[in-house]
Order: sequence, then C-alpha cells, then structure tokens
Amino acid sequence: MSILHDLFDTIEARKAEGGAESWTAKLLSKGPEKCAEKFGEEAIEAIIEAIKGDKVALTAEAADVLYHLLVMLAARDVSLEEVEAELAKRSGVSGITEKASRGRS
Repeated sequence: MSILHDLFDTIEARKAEGGAESWTAKLLSKGPEKCAEKFGEEAIEAIIEAIKGDKVALTAEAADVLYHLLVMLAARDVSLEEVEAELAKRSGVSGITEKASRGRS
C-alpha cells in the first residue's frame, strides 16, 4: 500500500468518525463545496510556488494539494481506486488522443 492509500484510508475513517478534534472531519462536515474550495486554494498556492521556483515550498504545497484532492474525492464518494482505474485506462494512450476522445462522448 502506498502513502496515498494510507492517507485516503485515514480520511475515510475521519469521515465516518466525525468529531471536532480532526481537521479532516471538520472540513468534510462543511460539505463537498467547501472541500472543493479548499482544494482550489491549495492548488493556487502550489502554482505560485512553481512559478517562483521554490522547490521546497512547492513540495510542501504539492502535499497539501494531494491531501485536499483526496478530501474532495471522499466528500463526493469517489474512491482512490476509481481514480487509479481511470488512470489505468489512459495508460499508454497519447494525451492528445485521450483528450480528443473525451469530446466524442
């Protein structure tokens, strides 16, 4: 199991348990929209660090982005396995080809 799976399992546990002691549970209790908003904020912070070229800060912000992406997925009941399956479908397919195929659906 990877650290992302471990983290997602922890997020799911906090979602089930709730409680005021957990930042994850508090964020999830505010609903999927708030989780999406927080993900967006963290993504912007990562973009800023990427533009500045600060590798250490970008690494920290990337971790925040991944965490908040997983929280957003959990808020909408999307599993990490579902995302992995989608990535597996795209494996070996040109990004240009894959993107063009989405327009035909």
